Amino acid sequence: MLRLTEIKLPLNHTEEALAAAVVAKLKIKPEQLKQLHLFKRGYDARKKSDIQLIYTLDIEVEGEAALLQKFAKDQHVRPSPDTSYKFVGKAPADLTERPVVIGLGPCGLFAALVLAQMGFKPIVLERGKEVRERTKDTFGFWRKKPLNTESNVQFGEGGAGTFSDGKLYSQVKDPKHYGRKVLTEFVAAGAPDEIMYVSKPHIGTFKLVTMVEQMRAKIIELGGEVRFSTRVDDVLIENDEIQGLMLSNGELLRSRHVVLAVGHSARDTFEMLHRRGVYIEAKPFSVGFRIEHRQSMIDECRFGPSAGHPILGAADYKLVHHCESGRTVYSFCMCPGGTVVAAASEEGRVVTNGMSQYSRNERNANSAIVVGIDPETDYPGHPLAGIELQRKLEAQAFVLGGSNYDAPAQTIGDFLAGKPSSEFGDVQPSYTPGVKLTDLSEVLPAYAIAAIREAIPAFDKEIKGFARPEGLLTGVETRTSSPICIKRNAQYQSMNVLGLFPAGEGAGYAGGILSAGIDGIKVAEAVALAILAKQS
Repeated sequence: MLRLTEIKLPLNHTEEALAAAVVAKLKIKPEQLKQLHLFKRGYDARKKSDIQLIYTLDIEVEGEAALLQKFAKDQHVRPSPDTSYKFVGKAPADLTERPVVIGLGPCGLFAALVLAQMGFKPIVLERGKEVRERTKDTFGFWRKKPLNTESNVQFGEGGAGTFSDGKLYSQVKDPKHYGRKVLTEFVAAGAPDEIMYVSKPHIGTFKLVTMVEQMRAKIIELGGEVRFSTRVDDVLIENDEIQGLMLSNGELLRSRHVVLAVGHSARDTFEMLHRRGVYIEAKPFSVGFRIEHRQSMIDECRFGPSAGHPILGAADYKLVHHCESGRTVYSFCMCPGGTVVAAASEEGRVVTNGMSQYSRNERNANSAIVVGIDPETDYPGHPLAGIELQRKLEAQAFVLGGSNYDAPAQTIGDFLAGKPSSEFGDVQPSYTPGVKLTDLSEVLPAYAIAAIREAIPAFDKEIKGFARPEGLLTGVETRTSSPICIKRNAQYQSMNVLGLFPAGEGAGYAGGILSAGIDGIKVAEAVALAILAKQS
């Protein structure tokens, strides 16, 4: 097979045009092209009047060797790489110890799945509920029912990514094509086939729910065990090696191979690990607000006359501004045609996040507009100081919103002018339970407010209308990433606790569904090799 990249065609090209473009590129006869497989499709929308689709194709063609020689200097014609996944080992028939995976978000899900596929029969511990019960609790909270601190946007089967846009793309380096394994398993669990080839695949919450259930069933079918409503309250460490876990039901579960995939909001778990001496460092993260505009405005700005085209879908954006102060403000987790959601996991705190369904057909676009902060300058000292800062900001947002889980909000015009808001513009808030108009400058540090006020007009130069006074800001966004890193060595184990494998977003090694899934696969391989080495 040959791989062809940068094949460009007009947005509305015919079905036959793709094969014709290959024939023209390679200067071959049509009958020499035996098979054409779409590997990736993106688009170039820089010229809005002439948006181009950009294809990466795998083809089977007569005279492949001669063509490779002919196009030896053309970087866009190469042999197709092998992207199939290959297991690093297989559990022995006399397996004496089962690995444990803590957390059933994307990282834990793939760690458990790959371990199960290799025959290691993992035990999975999830502090929250199974995904459908968790969805009921989460939607109930959004409808003003009490917050369940163990079953919400952050905790439960599927992890925080379940209530998100379901983005399945990442900028992590992936030379072993682990990302392909993630997408392949998602499709096998019911995801649309298109996630295998569109440049920015996404799924949405409702599809993720069914997929997560299917993957859980596969883990169990392969001999794994999944326990819900089972929180890890303590770890047993002897001679710098993990020996077991104390569970919330009082059980001591013995294991010398534990994957820690708890997500970025497991603050009580981080505190417990720190008390037990597990090496943890503070790391940078970001804080800010959710910003909402009319999706139609974003579409028109990005796609011009092609706005609404089914291939393009709802437009997204990615923005970065480097402030005069030296701080960086950027858009994060942009959700086209989505909603701002209540993402609190602790009582008396307000946290925002963004979510979209697969259709992305809600009226508003939203994203986080956040400021990078650093432990060396903004919260020095204790490794868990970032958690303390998050809690402080979330508590301030809770009070400013009315102390009832409504979120504080302000129109963009009033925020830039430095005055409280008293009425909405043409952008109505999507956040539930509800919002309270106020002055958001009271909820973040002054340096963050100044940076965001500088960035929004700068973003308006890239997306005309971004700084429209009628747009809306809702606070606060604090869970952009984990505020800590549980350092690990080359074997993916804790720096000072043998057999503990910190993994995923909570441990500081991923950011999003795809990268978390990739990290779960890497850690599963490391666990398998460690177990095999002990039993050899």
